[in-house]
Amino acid sequence: MGLFGKIFGTYSEREVKRIIPIVNQIEKLDDIMKNLSDDELKAKTAEFKQKLENGATLDDVLIEAFAVVREASFRVLGKKHFREQLIGGIVLHQGRISEMKTGEGKTLVATLPCYLNALTGKGVHVVTVNDYLATRDMAEMGQIYGFLGLTTGVIVHDLNQQQRQDAYNADITYGTNNEFGFDYLRDNMVIYKEERVQRKLNFCIVDEVDSILIDEARTPLIISGEGEKSTEFYKVADNFAKMLKKEDDFTIDEKTNSAILTDQGVDKAEKYFHLENYADPSNMEIQHHVAQALKGNYLMKRDKDYMVKADEVIIVDEFTGRLMEGRRYSDGLHQAIEAKEGVKVQKESKTLATITFQNYFRIYDKLSGMTGTALTEENEFRDIYGLDVVVVPTHKPIARKDVPDLIYKTEKSKFNAVVDDIAETHAKGQPVLVGTVSIEKSELLSDLLKKKRVAHQVLNAKYHEQEAEIISHAGEKGMVTIATNMAGRGTDIQLGDGVVELGGLKIIGTERHESRRIDNQLRGRAGRQGDPGFSRFYVSLEDDLMRIFGSDKLKSMVDKLGLGDDEAIESKMVSSAIENAQKKVEGNNFDIRKSLLQYDDVMNQQREIIYKQRSEVLEGEDLKDQIQDMIKEMIYTSVDAHLSGLEDDFEADLGRLIQYLEDIYLPKGSVTVDELKVLSNDEIKEKLHGIASDIYKGKEEAFSNEQMREIERVILLRMVDTKWMDHIDNMEHLKQGIGLRAYRQQDPVQAYQMEGSDMFDEMISNIKLDTIKYLFHVQLEMAPARERVNKEVTTNYDSEQVVKKPVRRKEKKIGRNDLCPCGSGKKYKDCCGRKA
Repeated sequence: MGLFGKIFGTYSEREVKRIIPIVNQIEKLDDIMKNLSDDELKAKTAEFKQKLENGATLDDVLIEAFAVVREASFRVLGKKHFREQLIGGIVLHQGRISEMKTGEGKTLVATLPCYLNALTGKGVHVVTVNDYLATRDMAEMGQIYGFLGLTTGVIVHDLNQQQRQDAYNADITYGTNNEFGFDYLRDNMVIYKEERVQRKLNFCIVDEVDSILIDEARTPLIISGEGEKSTEFYKVADNFAKMLKKEDDFTIDEKTNSAILTDQGVDKAEKYFHLENYADPSNMEIQHHVAQALKGNYLMKRDKDYMVKADEVIIVDEFTGRLMEGRRYSDGLHQAIEAKEGVKVQKESKTLATITFQNYFRIYDKLSGMTGTALTEENEFRDIYGLDVVVVPTHKPIARKDVPDLIYKTEKSKFNAVVDDIAETHAKGQPVLVGTVSIEKSELLSDLLKKKRVAHQVLNAKYHEQEAEIISHAGEKGMVTIATNMAGRGTDIQLGDGVVELGGLKIIGTERHESRRIDNQLRGRAGRQGDPGFSRFYVSLEDDLMRIFGSDKLKSMVDKLGLGDDEAIESKMVSSAIENAQKKVEGNNFDIRKSLLQYDDVMNQQREIIYKQRSEVLEGEDLKDQIQDMIKEMIYTSVDAHLSGLEDDFEADLGRLIQYLEDIYLPKGSVTVDELKVLSNDEIKEKLHGIASDIYKGKEEAFSNEQMREIERVILLRMVDTKWMDHIDNMEHLKQGIGLRAYRQQDPVQAYQMEGSDMFDEMISNIKLDTIKYLFHVQLEMAPARERVNKEVTTNYDSEQVVKKPVRRKEKKIGRNDLCPCGSGKKYKDCCGRKA
């Protein structure tokens, strides 16, 4: 602790002191609450809601509301929140992280802020690390909420849409981070607002907050489509484009960087693709492929706009001439160029939606979390999520004995020592929980224990329900449990009869983890609620952490000590060197997560704009004014691009303008060059805009007003979805290649922000242009209906969900002292039960 901390106390100590007077006031209401009948206690919920409607704040009712929950909990579950739990509840309500050691009853703590914040009717989400814990916590804590008249729901993997809506409409909803995140993405892919399942994201409490907001922060949630568009059509369109003759079959419009088919070209397209009417709206996809094939073949120049390198088309920066690794042209143009050059045509985007946990959880109006280990990552919580960490004191002093690490020269000698320690401890009957960093190391240790004939069980984070069941018995006499560090997280280990006298649960760590926080989690499994306990880590110089991050000074120091293969040293200097190595890795990992967030922030701003626009369309907002603005903008921009005042041949440019607009909305022959050449640019704009307005009015008369508005919504929704899907893919390509920019003294994040912004603007422009084009070609008998971009979707966590699904035992559980079902006549524990 620094000098400031020694004089004034730590940040957490100062914050806890501020909260203590509120806790005292809650406890003072205990006798009043005890004297209320059940009905009077239940009636408090309606009373609080009325106060909030009349202008009171949540802080105004906090003291009484917490006292009500405390009493309700005692009546329903027989548990009354103690002082430290009240402190933790206040910290959570304040939108902070409450660090509470294992066994301090975090699940019960959450009921306090959950109840208080649910009184607003806006919903509260409680996030846990797996379906089993979400279901367990909802079933138990839901009894308190139900008693007080609030509803609870749980979001697990196999729910249908109606069940999800019901669960989210409950006052308090339990679920996993994956499910909440995927539902958010799916809600932004629906085509009718009634299909959405979530409400506005209000208040969220994240249990095991470090696991979800830090350990899983580097894995984005991804929803993928049922299949990718065939790349064959790019080749077909490319063959067609290569058959055409310039001027006869198509003309080049350099002002708008487009190529347009002539009437003769259209005839050829109809024959080639076997179409009756090329201009029909139902052929828009063919038109799109042909337009991109023409552009790729006749406007995009090899070694000027792009290069072909190692069978890949790489864009050349038009300003610097440098290669822009990872960047792809949008809207299918890149695939068209790949078809032109005869290299492999990359499949179009399959990713429909994606978001990182970092950005998902920052959407909530208020976020808080709880864990036993957050303080070592305090800077990251504050920097990325704006969350303070407050360490809540334990209810009883910690009696666990944490001894210094034992350091061995080789991994083999380390594991031999671990096995000897386990066997010796097991012989006394003291339970042992052994932590490993991987499944592979768990199995290695299990094999060594089998050779020593030490009965044990192995957990490796596969089936959460069985894990929780097994690990809850890890504190019983004679138990030996080997677990990967994350296995059974969130489950309380209670000591069996006679274990306190043996020294409590013994924790053995077989290796230091990259993060001190994970080591602390393992240690924290012992010594709950003032119980005795013991923890020690075994380390070897061959461990990954020591090998990769340990300093040469440390290795030479151990060499000087002349450490034999089976000898160990216990040194505070070595322990602090290990801690420094861990700090180094933690810093590296934080930098990686921060960098990823900087990239995702660019996508996040774009995602918010797109999702907001989608939401407005779904809510049935009248888009007429927006569409009118798009039409006007498109016409004015086209005129400015074609008639810049620097033309060598004004009439030729007017001809190109007319041809360009005929491809979008102008009826053929409705305007001539002779009519326009006598007008100023502003007059030309007005005339062309007037024609568009008349056609638009004609469409409105052909359809009913209501039908026209729906058609506008359908077209805009479809264009937004298809272009956004391609954009996600293009941004991912850009991110993968952008790191190479660092070699040119260019900041990759800055380059990604600038180029990503340009690509987004281009996408918005394409959305507007195609929306107008589609709208002006729509016909009464061919009016489009809403349709999903992809009917079938999968997520990048689906396979994991299948693995994590708990297996329910159909047959009766075999007791350790029952006869073994194999027929040997021995007790189960002495026969098949010994096979771990």
